[in-house]
Amino acid sequence: MNKITTRLNADNLILSALREDITGEDITTNAVMREYQKGEVQLICKQDGVLAGLEVFKRVFELLDDKIEFEMNNSDGDFVKNGDVIGVVRGDIRVLLSGERTALNYLQRMSGIATYTNDIVKLLEGTGIKLLDTRKTTPNMRIFEKYAVKVGGGCNHRYNLSDGVLLKDNHIGAAGSITKAVMMAKEYAPFVRKIEVETENLDMVAEALKAGADIIMLDNMSDEDMKKAVEMIDGRAQTECSGNITKENIKRLSDIGVDYVSSGALTHSAPIMDLSLKNLHAV
Repeated sequence: MNKITTRLNADNLILSALREDITGEDITTNAVMREYQKGEVQLICKQDGVLAGLEVFKRVFELLDDKIEFEMNNSDGDFVKNGDVIGVVRGDIRVLLSGERTALNYLQRMSGIATYTNDIVKLLEGTGIKLLDTRKTTPNMRIFEKYAVKVGGGCNHRYNLSDGVLLKDNHIGAAGSITKAVMMAKEYAPFVRKIEVETENLDMVAEALKAGADIIMLDNMSDEDMKKAVEMIDGRAQTECSGNITKENIKRLSDIGVDYVSSGALTHSAPIMDLSLKNLHAV
């Protein structure tokens, strides 16, 4: 997606999140702050990690009031430590209060994903393996979560179902076999699309290779079978390892010989990074 499309999509999603949090009015803020008063609040890091989502954080406030000002000490991709003051937000105190939770929800979630991804990327250093995300994302958060993976040093797999051909077990079942599924995909999809096939055993690997798959996914296989599969493929297709891969077990895959490792845990299991807006006062 180009930058304009991405911005429009992001704005629509952020506005939806704001509407979820403010269905009519912010009763508490309106009760204690009856009129305009300029103020400022600090964005403080309460946990070591990798920042991701600062532009989304800022956009939440901008959509509420385009006069909000920011003074940031860090950028996406920076490693920050507990106690660091990431920046200051200035403007109408009512906007600072009403946008706080939504803005932090995005920043905490995205920074948590970037931090978790970066931890795994470090475990794969020197192996030549690229770390991929999946479509196991939070509904209406994919554009933000996949961006956070990239900030953390990972790579994006296909963005959505329109973005590539991935023949999984149920597609193969629907077609009748790997051979038929690949044949039909080649007939239907534009020639510029690569075709990936999910396999669960060495017989399926052999069939996918013979059918002309561009990428062969080794799903939930034993380490021994994955090594045999890589030897069997011998560079004639790219290889991807998948199946319940987390920070705790990924190191064992470093000498398998696959090109890619995909992990749904990057987006469905990363804990949030603890960040806070503190010390609000009038200026």
